[in-house]
Amino acid sequence: MFPFKAKAAAALLAAVSALTPLWAAGPAAAQGPGPACAASLAPLSVEESRLGAVLPEDGDPAKAAAEPFSQQMIEGGGFQAYGPALTRALCRTRTLAGARALVEREGRDLWRAAVDRAQRHVKTRGSLPYSDDRPLYWTRLQATATLRRWTPGFALSDARRSALITAFDRASRGMTDIRFPAGKGVKRVVMSGFDPYTLDGGTTGSAAGTVGDNIRHGNPSGATALALDGTVYRTADGETAHIEAYTLPVNYTEFEAGYLEDTVGPLMRPGPRQVDASVTVSQASGSVFDLEQWNGRYHGVSPGNDDSRPCPTLNGAPQLAADNHGCDTAVVRRWGGPEQFGLTNPPQWTTTTLPVGQMIKADTGASVPRPPGDEWPDPSVAFGVVWHTNYTEFPDCSSTALVTRNSPPPTQYPPSTAPVPPDAGSCSYSGGGGNYLSNESGYRNTLLRDRMALKIPAGHIHTPDMQRFERPFDVSDATFDAWRLAIVAQAGNLVHVVADHS
Repeated sequence: MFPFKAKAAAALLAAVSALTPLWAAGPAAAQGPGPACAASLAPLSVEESRLGAVLPEDGDPAKAAAEPFSQQMIEGGGFQAYGPALTRALCRTRTLAGARALVEREGRDLWRAAVDRAQRHVKTRGSLPYSDDRPLYWTRLQATATLRRWTPGFALSDARRSALITAFDRASRGMTDIRFPAGKGVKRVVMSGFDPYTLDGGTTGSAAGTVGDNIRHGNPSGATALALDGTVYRTADGETAHIEAYTLPVNYTEFEAGYLEDTVGPLMRPGPRQVDASVTVSQASGSVFDLEQWNGRYHGVSPGNDDSRPCPTLNGAPQLAADNHGCDTAVVRRWGGPEQFGLTNPPQWTTTTLPVGQMIKADTGASVPRPPGDEWPDPSVAFGVVWHTNYTEFPDCSSTALVTRNSPPPTQYPPSTAPVPPDAGSCSYSGGGGNYLSNESGYRNTLLRDRMALKIPAGHIHTPDMQRFERPFDVSDATFDAWRLAIVAQAGNLVHVVADHS
């Protein structure tokens, strides 16, 4: 769809084999020799500090792998040229304006390279399957670590450096790459995926200095975003559907900074390119796609990838938003956030407007091969699709007493008994998708829809869990890839159903 971007991405990938790999931009011992302009010892972020993490060898867990896991991902995706090229370009940059233009361009190019690899627009380089979402994540972190340790030839304040990192981060997520055609006869659908998460812990080996195998995690929602971005197809009624995608970080900090609203909000405003549907997607568990009915405002119990969590439990009990305003999702003021905290502004609950019945009836898993170990009881489909109506609330916002409704949610649609909605005046504890960042993406997206007074499909889809490996420390294998391919295929089918009914 964008030949100039595809050409740039192809050129980036074609240069890979001619350049010396750059080791993960983490501690100096892991980084190896490099230009002095990017060799400071400035502290890295929590996420960037994982760049030097090493797995045990799969064949001998008493030995450490020869390379950090991040480098295995970067090389496995064929992106080892990207870090050195960015470093050289930074070393040649002489002005703040030039640096801003550089990071925005390089971020977009990285995103396009990842999309083109996932959609096989270019020859697949590296040892990892074309569908793997992890090379993008680890290459992005390598780049932000380089920016953090870059010493330019001009004055650069901490605030301006942070702004450059943010500009790169957003661009490398596809947030500045969304280009919808204008006019009638086109259905415009935007969808989001997520980074890998829960990267610490897991099975360990005996090799000194190695980490648990959770660091191998990918995210099928991120892989779906790469597979769908910029794609076009003919809908059931003969119109053209155009899908644009982006990925979100698994961090509260960036959400609170308006990452989602700044991406989706402009697309919901009136105009010739206004979206017809907006879908958020993330990973859950099991062998089922959950279509979340209610999204809750409460968040922050579990830590993000940066280890931050604004609302941990206290002595095993949940905190109340009335006591800790960090427990409630806050909207930045440029998107209607209130000047002062309130329990009803924004509201405690939002709901889906996705075409749930049609998404279930469409039998989206019938054409998808079942991956090994699929537990869904119907063998004629890859995964089930369920209307997920459960949630947990504080019926009294001044008491920590919790009530869970509609649990377990019905597996038949329509259910024999209508689900019970949240009590009037209640406060949320968790939506159907919990109180982590997946639920928050659904909440923020549907809140935008409501504040824009749009009558469009908007809501959240939870995918099955992809983290299934044949051996403890293999970085990839056939089972892991089969689950990703199956989830991405059925998720794409579900997004197409949303487009058909938008």
